[in-house]
Amino acid sequence: MHIIISDDYQNVVRTLPCFHLLKDHQVTIYNNSLKDTTALAKLFKTADALVLTRERTAITEELVAQLPNLKLISQTGKISNHLDLAACTNYNIAVAEGVGSPVAPAELAWLLIMNVVRQVPQAIEGMKAGLWQTNIGSTINGKLIGIWGYGKIGKRIAGYAKAFGAEVIVWGSESSRTQAKQDGFLAAASKAEFFTEADVVTLHLRLTDSTKSIVKPEDLAMMKKDAVVVNTSRAELIEEGALLDALQHGRPGFAALDVYESEPIYDKDYPLLQLPNVICTPHLGYVEKNGYELYFRKAFENIIAFANGTPANIANPEVLEV
Repeated sequence: MHIIISDDYQNVVRTLPCFHLLKDHQVTIYNNSLKDTTALAKLFKTADALVLTRERTAITEELVAQLPNLKLISQTGKISNHLDLAACTNYNIAVAEGVGSPVAPAELAWLLIMNVVRQVPQAIEGMKAGLWQTNIGSTINGKLIGIWGYGKIGKRIAGYAKAFGAEVIVWGSESSRTQAKQDGFLAAASKAEFFTEADVVTLHLRLTDSTKSIVKPEDLAMMKKDAVVVNTSRAELIEEGALLDALQHGRPGFAALDVYESEPIYDKDYPLLQLPNVICTPHLGYVEKNGYELYFRKAFENIIAFANGTPANIANPEVLEV
């Protein structure tokens, strides 16, 4: 099979131990991100299989309609809104789902919380500029960490917070809040209480039609002047433009972000990068050596199974019956 791997930004996939699984196939790897459908169709036109690096490549009906050779899309991690599964099914393209891990994303979220609260990046930049002790941050101990979304990642964040001497308050579904209370944490009685009381609000929700723009300007306006918003999930969870406006008006006082509405960002003048009270990282949540090996190994194993006539983990199994 001709296998194309897209959006390998760091040119790292060939270095992974699992890459040898594809030794009997022709493999092409692209490192640059393209958004134009016509350009993508030209790149992918000879592919029998595509390996997607998480959600970096949008798989639309317009695109798959131009890929007559494509038989399989092997997803690293789970399928999300970047992929039109119905369109793939209509064009008889099987989609294999991968596996994920909460470890690297949870650690990155906690790293951002620690850095934004203690204001470490700003101190580093000051020292690089020949200055000494230009700012003063705060400790996590004694803070109230607000977690919206008490799933695999949210639970890990709660554990980290407890270890650092912070309290935890959870908002989300009724089942999430019930589970949080059973685990010994606080559950907010309302969204207003959650945003008003928390010193840090960290978002850990999947992006769906029901969660898009779920954080409103009025939610942010209720936060303390020295409070922090951390978003390592999806930028679209917050209403477009609301966070930038809120930060410029002083509520909340700080933010740490790993996700953006349009990625990748190469614009040095990107508005959020200009704010001294914001820490930005380039979507590193899942970008970690062990995580990459996990994600790509399963994606490659799914390709081998498909090539051997024993397809596995197919999200649209009806295409196999055609």
